Amino acid sequence: MDNRSFDSKRIALGYAKRPWLHKSVVEQLLKDCNLDATYKFKSGLDVGCGAGLSTKALRLICDKVTGTDIADSMVEVCKELYGEDKAYSFYVAKAEETKIPDDRYDIVTAAGVINWVDEKGFMANMFDVIEDGGLLVIYDFGITDKMAGSDAYTTWYRDEYLKRFPKPFRKENKWTQADLPTGFTMKKQTEYDMEYEFDLEPFVDFMLIQSNVNAQIEGGNISAEEAREWMKTSLAPIFEQSKKNLIFHGYSWYIRKN
Repeated sequence: MDNRSFDSKRIALGYAKRPWLHKSVVEQLLKDCNLDATYKFKSGLDVGCGAGLSTKALRLICDKVTGTDIADSMVEVCKELYGEDKAYSFYVAKAEETKIPDDRYDIVTAAGVINWVDEKGFMANMFDVIEDGGLLVIYDFGITDKMAGSDAYTTWYRDEYLKRFPKPFRKENKWTQADLPTGFTMKKQTEYDMEYEFDLEPFVDFMLIQSNVNAQIEGGNISAEEAREWMKTSLAPIFEQSKKNLIFHGYSWYIRKN
């Protein structure tokens, strides 16, 4: 799917309300890299920052952070949410065209980005913006077909949701050391599950900004209102007017610049 379909205020505002699982990813990062819970990097870059949730998470372990995104609307929302805090800065840029700062970054995160970029161009740019010995963390996480204690949700997801909203094509390759250009070392790759508690309405809001659903809305096959109504009706018997824990699956790749 063309990334430009995410360049709308509807998507940007929806992204700002996504589950803040990025915080758990940063906590996982500290464990995976054997860093103390109070460790701070001096300067971080968040590539493909979206509406800023990943930048907010990076800020937990950085003195100052910069977020970039290809979509004007995403950066606009970031500035509205975080612009008064001098520890944050944001600007519009492709992932392959991050500006080289006066002081290079000692950590860069890229959440949900790598499937959409020119990989060679991206890594060439990362070589220019990361200081020697700096860390590049490529990560992503997504909803699965699992809800804690509910086989009915799995059936709904597989037999109803994916048939109505098929997953759009994207690259899904897992990088190895052989995929990295000279000057980078793959230090570690981890996978993990995370849980997040939803009521029905917030879960429907979340599902409406999934790439599966957005592709159908942007393609004119269904309106956002129709998609919302279908999800509320079909999921109501599963949620049973109570909170449910949804299972997310994530991965992190830790790449060191030599």
